[in-house]
Amino acid sequence: MTTAGEEIERLARVAALAERVRDLGRGVGLPYVAASADISSPEPMLGLDGKPLAETIFEWLDASLYYWRDRAFALRAPFILAARCTAEPFFYHQGRFASWRPLARLEAIEVGEAAKAFGVEAAIIAPAHLTGGVIGAVVWASAEPLADLPALYAARSDELHGAALRLVSAYRDGCDDDVPPVRLTKREIQCLKWAAAGKTDADIAQIIGIAGPTVRFHVQNAALKLRVAGRAQAVHRATGLGYIGAVGRARHRASDR
Repeated sequence: MTTAGEEIERLARVAALAERVRDLGRGVGLPYVAASADISSPEPMLGLDGKPLAETIFEWLDASLYYWRDRAFALRAPFILAARCTAEPFFYHQGRFASWRPLARLEAIEVGEAAKAFGVEAAIIAPAHLTGGVIGAVVWASAEPLADLPALYAARSDELHGAALRLVSAYRDGCDDDVPPVRLTKREIQCLKWAAAGKTDADIAQIIGIAGPTVRFHVQNAALKLRVAGRAQAVHRATGLGYIGAVGRARHRASDR
């Protein structure tokens, strides 16, 4: 359990990192910042004084847009949708998203009208994909177009991304997902992979050559290790920890059976 002293240290560290994020944005001509430590949650990032960092350290283009108070904002904002599609930093330029390489899923997102509604003409976005399936994000934006944004992105995106990762990671320190590492056995991983692929216990038993009750035993044991209840939560948690991977595209080798 985190002590009061440790919490004060954490929030002081977060404030310093938030100021670094803000100053980096100002230095590259993207002075407006929006940040989230968990895009699935409407809760804002708070400072030591209990106030949102969006009010004390960061500044947004439209001072009347309290996006951190709008619980549906993340569902509407294309910047947040795009952060779910890639773990790499990307940018908004001339009405569309782009990255250092072609990303069809990113480029397909319609963003122009929404960006104009938010007053954004240029932006660099850094997703922060953490263990456990948590995704944070930092957006640096400008109300004016930046003709050299692609070159700016190429030169500074790694630095901006690192700053975003440090800020979000530091803020998440001490949260409920901050638990010791879990080691699953080969059989437990196999059973969860096939469960994630939609297979029943009977299917899995036939595929890997064990009894149905043994499949249930491995899934239940994995759930205990992962500190969750049930098959679905075990699959979700194991996926967030990288044990399962892209099940839909994975080719299970004969050696895994």
